[in-house]
Amino acid sequence: MPLENRERVLRAATDSFLARGYASSVDDIARRAGVAKQTVYSHFSSKESLFREVARGLAMSVLVELEGGDLRTALLRFSVAYRQRALGAQGIASFRTLVPEVPRFKAAAKSMYGNTVGAMVERLARYLEAAMREGHLRRDDPELAAEMLLSMLSGVDRVKRLFCVASGIENDEKRTVRIVDTFLRAYKP
Repeated sequence: MPLENRERVLRAATDSFLARGYASSVDDIARRAGVAKQTVYSHFSSKESLFREVARGLAMSVLVELEGGDLRTALLRFSVAYRQRALGAQGIASFRTLVPEVPRFKAAAKSMYGNTVGAMVERLARYLEAAMREGHLRRDDPELAAEMLLSMLSGVDRVKRLFCVASGIENDEKRTVRIVDTFLRAYKP
């Protein structure tokens, strides 16, 4: 039961933080979870530690694995999954919730970046570096190539969604194909 209560608190806190940001109250989170306020504090020492755990979970939700196959197919699978997670409703809500709190949680933010986007850049860079060694991509800085691809996949599209200029991910598959093909042309051997 204690583990189940912890998960209920995390789900309720996630919903509350996504809706109200850090201004969410522990009382509201406890009510949403159907537990006593002291149950929240028995699992998390403070509202700050609860927020950090929710933030870590939200940030981790955009991590996408690269799978095997030919380079273009693997990059397309990765890119479609990444855009769905990063630009979908939950991804945008997470971004809106986390970014304003970075100044309040500087150390946690650095760690979170390292374990999420930083880790994704690192994995993607290793994958691209292998493709460069095998002659599928021209030799270049694999980390910069990874950052460029991720920027192409989310950049302006994320800003449009943040400003409610574009809502859903309409024609996303076509757009994703164009992004990947543009990236592959830029790194053509």
